[in-house]
Amino acid sequence: MAVQQVLMEIAGVRMDVPSAQPVVVLREVEGGRHLPIWIGTNEATSIVFAVQGIEPPRPLTHDLVLSVATAFGRTLTRVRIHTVEEGVFHAALEFSDGTVVDSRASDAIALAARTDCPILCTETVLDEAGLVMSGDGELREPSPRAGEEEQQLPPETQVEQFRDFLDNVDPEDF
Repeated sequence: MAVQQVLMEIAGVRMDVPSAQPVVVLREVEGGRHLPIWIGTNEATSIVFAVQGIEPPRPLTHDLVLSVATAFGRTLTRVRIHTVEEGVFHAALEFSDGTVVDSRASDAIALAARTDCPILCTETVLDEAGLVMSGDGELREPSPRAGEEEQQLPPETQVEQFRDFLDNVDPEDF
């Protein structure tokens, strides 16, 4: 059975306040899921420059990679985010001659942003790490699909967790 691929687009690059780390957010083109991927500062800068059409005075690493590919007669045809393991996203670069190169997702997205090639993500990765936009504009876990039951904790466990929360809450948390 073939792995289902979902077309994604770059929704933006944000700063995650608690960790002070950049996050690139991909959005499902024909759906409501988003895929946040925590990335490094250099990759975030590279993606933002490409999305906003900013040309740096000297080529960035991702520009160099594409220049080398072009010099060898290759073009990037698509990138695929195919796996997430312990919060680390793995991708593949697919070139015009059929060559496939393993890549970090952040680098693959930075290259795709420069070439306007499709960004694909497996359904499996979206099922595991995809989020949906809530009514208040926050990204949240999707609700269970029809036919799936949400795991409900026993009432005594819920009360215990709430008491723990009340014991540890600080007014400054709000």
